[in-house]
Amino acid sequence: MDVRKDEFEKLARENKDTIYTVCYMFSKDRDEVADLYQETLINLWKGMPQMKRDGNVRGWVYRVALNTCISMGRKKKSRPTVRLTMDVDPFEPSDERTTQVGMLHRRISKLQPFDRAIVLLWLENISYDEIGKMLGISTANVSVRLVRIREQLKKCLTINLFRRL
Repeated sequence: MDVRKDEFEKLARENKDTIYTVCYMFSKDRDEVADLYQETLINLWKGMPQMKRDGNVRGWVYRVALNTCISMGRKKKSRPTVRLTMDVDPFEPSDERTTQVGMLHRRISKLQPFDRAIVLLWLENISYDEIGKMLGISTANVSVRLVRIREQLKKCLTINLFRRL
């Protein structure tokens, strides 16, 4: 069996949750998440030689997934799409916790792609220093951006509360 194929299968298996989490943060529906996931796997396969030079496998997987999702998002905006709708959503959340997670996802999805990436990495409990290295910004810049993102999310929450009144 091909050594490269074995390495890739191991890489994909060990990082499937990370890849899925990144894809989920950049999409609103399951089909699109599946497309992003598949495209990320293709880009990981193509970039395997680069990974060996990088050394930080986890960081490399995050960067590939983030860049794939951001690129696919840009391509999607440039193409018109037609959404098919159903009167019933069989995947509609029914419990309060799932509803809250959905609300958080919707708020985060309104952020700019780079800010979404920072929040995603922060939610994964990655240190500011490591986030900075992955995204090519300073640790201080990560800290400042997170403060601004939190304020933006709070503002979004406040606006939504007033709309309900």
